[in-house]
Amino acid sequence: MSLVVFFAPHPPILLPQTGAPFDRAKVKKTTAALEKMGQEIARIKPEIIIISSPHPDWGFEVPWYFVKKSGFENQSSKVILKNQRRQTPANFRIEPETPTVYPILTTPDSIQQHYQWGQEIAARINLEKKWLWLASGDMSHRLKEDGPYGLHPSGKKFDRAFLNLLKEKAVEKILELDPLLIEEAGECGLRSFCLALGALEAGGENWQPQILSYEAPFGVGYLVARLGPA
Repeated sequence: MSLVVFFAPHPPILLPQTGAPFDRAKVKKTTAALEKMGQEIARIKPEIIIISSPHPDWGFEVPWYFVKKSGFENQSSKVILKNQRRQTPANFRIEPETPTVYPILTTPDSIQQHYQWGQEIAARINLEKKWLWLASGDMSHRLKEDGPYGLHPSGKKFDRAFLNLLKEKAVEKILELDPLLIEEAGECGLRSFCLALGALEAGGENWQPQILSYEAPFGVGYLVARLGPA
């Protein structure tokens, strides 16, 4: 099994039809990292792509925009995202002769449950296929006074802890993060990330984490990371 995972944020301001130019200018690092992600996906040419997100619509559309921008969608007539039935982790199915892109909506269940579901999903993938997991989600929403949920000390604490543990490949410690810290941080991506981590760990590959960018100009943490073979 060959699996590469990307963590990607999903603020609508990243889309040219939504965000104002002066707002997009503040997220240049994130944009450059997502463009790099799209280019690698186009180079890899995965046969199966899973996109997990806590939100419908922009949760899928924002990261997928950068995949399309790379030209990958033009390489496959089977890529259908917009009107496809979206699955939850518990009922996820890979079916023959269906589109190569599978959106999954995360649920309020625990991060440990999502990690387990990720492992179970990995077991259903054809081991001969090249596949990619695009885990959509944002970090803390409480990093600035004028941010979406205001400022809370747990915001920076959570983002710092998650980034450090990810760099160390300390997946077990990520799953042991204090639930109160997670709640106070006001994050939205952790379940999506843990779902992908479960699949990655189940594959048994010697994956390495690479932080492509992290910034929080609007009080929300935007992380772009690559997890896979070096």
